[in-house]
Amino acid sequence: MDEFDEYIKQGEGTKYEKGCAWRAAIGLQQVDGLKTSDYLINTARQHIEGDITIDEAKALIDSYYKSKDSRKVTTEERMEEADKVAARITELLSEQTFNFSPVGLISIHRRLFEGIYKHAGKIRDYNITKNEWVLRGKTVNYAGQSELSDTLDYELRTEKAFSYEGLSTAESISHLAHFISYLWQIHPFGEGNTRTTAVFSIKYLRTLGFPIDNDAFANHSWYFRNALVRANYNDLSKGIHETTEYLERFLYNLLIGENYELKNRDMLVPEQANSTQSATTVVSKSQIGTLNCTLEEMSVLQQLIANPHVTQKEVALLIGKSERTVKRITVSLTDKDIIQRKSGKRNGYWEIHVEH
Repeated sequence: MDEFDEYIKQGEGTKYEKGCAWRAAIGLQQVDGLKTSDYLINTARQHIEGDITIDEAKALIDSYYKSKDSRKVTTEERMEEADKVAARITELLSEQTFNFSPVGLISIHRRLFEGIYKHAGKIRDYNITKNEWVLRGKTVNYAGQSELSDTLDYELRTEKAFSYEGLSTAESISHLAHFISYLWQIHPFGEGNTRTTAVFSIKYLRTLGFPIDNDAFANHSWYFRNALVRANYNDLSKGIHETTEYLERFLYNLLIGENYELKNRDMLVPEQANSTQSATTVVSKSQIGTLNCTLEEMSVLQQLIANPHVTQKEVALLIGKSERTVKRITVSLTDKDIIQRKSGKRNGYWEIHVEH
C-alpha cells in the first residue's frame, strides 16, 4: 500500500481522504484472495491527484478490460474483479449518504458486483458452506436460505433500536463486534458478503461519529474475515466456542487507533480435542436425570457452561431455536435453581449451580 503513502502522510484534505479510501478498497480485495493490477494503482493516483473523477476512473478500468483479449486466464479475470470492485468501494466510501436497512445492504452489494456476478444485489436462494482456513477446513453455519430476509430485517431493526447512550468505549465496541459478526453470519449473498459487510459497517460506524482509520482494512482485511469466522464457530468437543475477542481487537485499532498485534495464526483452531477443556464444559449424560432437565434445557445449559457470557440471542442461533424459546428455557432453569443471571442484562453472565 506504499503507493498512496505520500498522499496520506501529507494529510492534505481531499487527497488524504481519497488516498485512505483507495487503500481500504484495495486492501479489502484480500478477503477473497484477490490482487489488483498496476493499471488500477495508476488510475487511482490520477483520481487522487484530481486529474480524473471517480466516474472517469471507473470508466477507464472498464475500458481497460474490454480492450483485452476475451480469452482471459483465470488470474486476469480475478484481477479484473479486484480492480473494478476496488474502484466501486472507493466511490461508496466517498459518498456521504447511507441507508441503514436491508435495502441499503442489498444496494451496496449490487453496486459493488454488478456486471461481475449474475446474482449482484440478489438474496441467495440456496444454502451455502465455505471451507475456512482458520477452521482447518470446517465451515461456519450460515443462515438458511428460507429465513434470510426475515433474519436480516430482524438484525438491522434490533440494532437500529439499540442505544449507545451511557456505554463506555469497551461496551460499545463489544456490542458493535457482536452486531457486525451477526450481520456477516447471515451471509445473504452467494459471493461478496465480507466486502459488502465491510463497506456497510464502515458507513454505519461513521454515522455513529467514529473517525475510521482505514489502515485496519487496508492492511488486515484477511484478519477481519477470519475474526468474523471465529465469532461464529463452535466445536464444544474441542473446547472451542465462538468469540468476538479477535474482532474487538480489530475494531479497537480501527476506531480508536489502538495498536493490537493482529496475527491470523492466533485464531487458528487446534487440530486435536483439548480433553481437559472438554471435560469442564460438558455436563455428562448421567446428570440429566439428576438435574430433572429436558433435552431442550440441557442443550441450552451446555451453551451457558461453555460460555457464561453468552446471550440468549446467541444461544438461539447456536441451537437453532427462537430467542423466545431460549428465554422460556432460561426462566425454567432459573426456577430450578440450576442457573442464575448475575451483574445485570447488559454486562452480565450466567452462574451455573451444578458440578461440571
